This record gives sequence, structure tokens and C-alpha cells, in this order.
Amino acid sequence: MTHSKLFSPLKVGDLALRNRIVIAPMCQYTAIDGRMTDWHMMHLGMLANSGAALLTIEATAVSPEGRISYGDVGLYSDETEATIAKTLEGVRRYSDMPIAIQLSHAGRKASSQVPWKGGGQIPPTDTLGWQTLGASDVPFRSHYDAPVPLDRADMTLLRDSFKSAARRAARLGLSAVQIHAAHGYLLHQFLSPLSNRRVDEYGGSLQNRMRFPLEVFEAVREAFPIDRPVTVRVSATDWSEGGWDLESTVAFASELEARGCNAIHVSSGGLAHDQNIAIGPSYQVPFARAVKAAVKIPVIAVGLITEFEQAEAIIGTGDADCIAIARAILYDPRWPWHAAAHFGDTVSAADQYLRCQPRQHKHLFSSQG
Repeated sequence: MTHSKLFSPLKVGDLALRNRIVIAPMCQYTAIDGRMTDWHMMHLGMLANSGAALLTIEATAVSPEGRISYGDVGLYSDETEATIAKTLEGVRRYSDMPIAIQLSHAGRKASSQVPWKGGGQIPPTDTLGWQTLGASDVPFRSHYDAPVPLDRADMTLLRDSFKSAARRAARLGLSAVQIHAAHGYLLHQFLSPLSNRRVDEYGGSLQNRMRFPLEVFEAVREAFPIDRPVTVRVSATDWSEGGWDLESTVAFASELEARGCNAIHVSSGGLAHDQNIAIGPSYQVPFARAVKAAVKIPVIAVGLITEFEQAEAIIGTGDADCIAIARAILYDPRWPWHAAAHFGDTVSAADQYLRCQPRQHKHLFSSQG
């Protein structure tokens, strides 16, 4: 019997979720030439036995130049697809958790160093770097190399790269696709007036700036099986004057819903280097609440959601339909177990772990077997 809203079931499109806890995509910067490594098997396998409802693979580039860094995962070749397939085979052997993938292109924020080595841009003259692309020739920082603006032919190729990656995701048997239109990456760069200075039909007005991201969504939706959800992650605000804002986000979410989007994952920031974020627990939840008021599809909240009662309140008050956790579940890979124990609910666990449930929580686990 479910005692909390957090552990109540939900359907996203035709995908049934056991509870409202989603594992957000988290870049690991440990791929080799876009190919997953043993680290990904260990990392995703750990998360797949956490008791959450859905596991999302990190931002996965749809082309080599779309990687954030040289350590990013890609899904743009038979070789990159094969390593994801190998990883999924191992994870699925011991977990029945649905797995999604986030498809992305970093645009002007590509060709970056990995975070633990500083994270700054690597110039295209460096062996680890390459020329970045963007909606316009506006660099992320003034001292960075300017991105090459995408022309119409480039945009067609890029749209087709998203479509091809979606087909590969379908072949891999992934349960859902999330399109990354947040955190200052390429699709967000088209949306924001701070990074989109185009004078053609893809720049200027809100409708024009939304045009290419919507075309990408339509291409992915066409390529991915209709019985599996396609969702979009958005940044609700740039936290910078004159940038993308909540009103624009609500309009974008409504346009996505009209085209068959199955859920909106609401984050914020990442586009402006001088962003001024009012950070604190649940600081992005009001954005999710505003989007949820405008659409009928599920909305996912994320951002400094770390406490069980905090998560329950977000779902219970109707601010969002799901909560997504990232750093919190890296710190505590059994966060959903502990949340279920806190509320007296049940969570799915591998048979190998059934013996570990504490006596005071003897109904905590349900077997996957």
C-alpha cells in the first residue's frame, strides 16, 4: 500500500513508472572517442539498483563536435552504439528499471576540458579540441573562440543527427528519449536572445527562436517509436537580464505539448557566464509549478531536492509530477530506499539485496524476480 505521493505510480505516455523519483542525466566525462567504458557499467549499474523509477543516461552527443568534452558519450556511429549496447546488456541483467537517454549537442559550449581539470574551453588548435558551432557567432565567454554560426545546410544535418541518434536509441531498446534544450547547450542557444543574434527565420522573435528546437523535437518524435515517450529538458530562465525567461519557457512547453511531447523537465541557467542564480533548496520548483499550470503533460522538478519530506511536498502539493535527483543520489545511491523506509512504502530491489532490509522495515523491498 502506498503511503506517500512520492511512491505513487505515474504514466508518462505509455511508460509506467513505479514512483515519482527520476534519476537525472549526469555527465561522467569518462568516455573514449564517444564510447562508453567500464566506468559507465559500474556507474549506471549502481544507479539502476537504487529503487528510482527511471534512470537517464548522461547528455549523449548526436555528433562528435556536439560533445561537451573529449570525455563525453556519443550516439553517432556504430562504434558508440555498440558500447552503449554492451553497457545496457550488463545493467539490464540485474535491473528491470526503465532507462532513458538524453540526446544533446553542446554547441558553443563544446570542446571543453573535463571539470576536474578546470572545465574551460579547449581551443580548436589543441589536439583535444575542435571548432565549436552555434546559433550565432557569440562565444560563451569573451576570450573563447567564437562559434561558427550554423547555416541552413548545417541545421538540416544536425536535425538529421538527432533523428539518427533517436533511431539508434530505439534499436538499443531504451524506454524514453529526452532532448536537451537546457543549460546553455545548442538548442538553448537558439532559444535565448543572448546567444541567438540571427536575422533569418530562426532569430529575432520568440516564434523564430523556437523554430529550430521544435524542428528537432519533431524529427526525434518521428524517429522514436510512438509508444515510447520523448521528453524535453528546458532551462526556465537564463538568470541574466534580457535572456530567456519563464514566460518564454511556458510558451515553448505549450508548443512542445502540441507536437506530442510527453513530459517537460524544468531546470534553469547555464547559458550566461554572468548568471546570477538565487540558489537554495527547491529553488527551481516555482518554475516547474508555472509550467505545470500551463500544460497537461507531466512536469519534472529538479534542483537541490535532497530531503524526503521536501520531495513529498513537491509532489503532494502538485508543484510537479516527478522529482529528479542527481548529486543527491551520487552521494547516497540508496536515496529512494531510504525515502521509501521513511514513508513506510515499498521499493523494488534486486534479489541479491533482499536480505539487507532492516527489521523495522521488513516490507521495504519487492523482488524484481
